[in-house]
Amino acid sequence: MYKIKLVPANTKIPFLKYRFMAFALSALLIVGSAIMFFGPGLNKGIDFEGGILIEVQFPEAPDLGDMRDSLGGLGLGGVALQTFGADDDILIRVQRQPGAAKAQEEAVTLVKSQLESDHGTEISYRRVEFVGPTVSEELVMAAIEAVTVAVFAILVYIWFRFEWHYSVGAIIALVHDVILTIGMFAVTGIEFNLASVAAILTIVGYSINDTVVVYDRIRENFRRFKKMPVAELINFSINETLSRTTMTSLTTLLALLALYIFGGEVIRGFAMAMIFGVIVGTYSSIFVAAPVLLQIGLTHRNEEEDGFKGAEKQGEAEAD
Repeated sequence: MYKIKLVPANTKIPFLKYRFMAFALSALLIVGSAIMFFGPGLNKGIDFEGGILIEVQFPEAPDLGDMRDSLGGLGLGGVALQTFGADDDILIRVQRQPGAAKAQEEAVTLVKSQLESDHGTEISYRRVEFVGPTVSEELVMAAIEAVTVAVFAILVYIWFRFEWHYSVGAIIALVHDVILTIGMFAVTGIEFNLASVAAILTIVGYSINDTVVVYDRIRENFRRFKKMPVAELINFSINETLSRTTMTSLTTLLALLALYIFGGEVIRGFAMAMIFGVIVGTYSSIFVAAPVLLQIGLTHRNEEEDGFKGAEKQGEAEAD
């Protein structure tokens, strides 16, 4: 049995030496993401723009790839397909058409005509609905609230689990990852929908997990090496966790690449966002979250005071 190692043991890479270059790169990418977001903007999917929902039952399960190509050639914009329960029950979502109700009805007629041409007249339409802009705005607000609540909950957890310096560093890294991921959507033009929001929330969870591993080692080393300079200690801690960080990222990326290549069109946007998020999250754990601790003044004294408070609370609990 041989252990796979992507990184040699006892590395001494001077990560903190390059922290200002990393900060400058991150700042540049954040500004670029903001410009793209407020300029061309996101390619919002049906979930956020509104559109037409058509649930269709077929005599037998159709080929979604062929159906997507057929309906995509109608010139109606974005068309999304998914099974809705059984394999022969398909939910078709069509981008909202320019114009009033008549334009939406004409689009429905066109879709029905194409379906009947391809699959015969034995198909049945279980429902036809129009999702207006009001519902879409509610989904946008719900998505923003979901991301905000997730980041706030992580802030509270890190604050209680570690010390306030770590909490600030973790939130800076998380906001960095979220902004860059949204910027990726704006630059590439990949459709932004509810699956994309799920990807962002997953990236937040992945990134904070990676950051906490690095922070935990930094905290341990503060108690082990009480005389080591803070910059040297943080750098040493990053190197100690580097093997674990790179191995976790690589195995996650292998699974995501399989999803991107073989998962089909429906999941491709989610997989692409996750691939980008894992890379950015790994980068931010090493070059943003840890170096920020040095910039905001984490010292041995902070750690000693925090350790004293923790011991004091534990002693009170034992006395009770």
